[in-house]
Amino acid sequence: MDDARFVVHGPSPRGGRLVTMYRAGRAEDDYVGTAFSEHDLLLILRSPGLPDPDLVVDDPRWVEWRGATAHRWGSG
Repeated sequence: MDDARFVVHGPSPRGGRLVTMYRAGRAEDDYVGTAFSEHDLLLILRSPGLPDPDLVVDDPRWVEWRGATAHRWGSG
């Protein structure tokens, strides 16, 4: 995996996006939540201690968007 510490996966059929967090030395990402909106995502990113998630949400060194365009929440 590259430098991204958080991964926002593609929208599910319900519209939410799974969010996982990479921890050095682990084989798998840890599930940290499901975001249904930008607000949800910022809360999820803040919970493990990221101080200013709104400043890094579009920084690929911190957040990797997979499976759909960044900031897209619907499934359709």
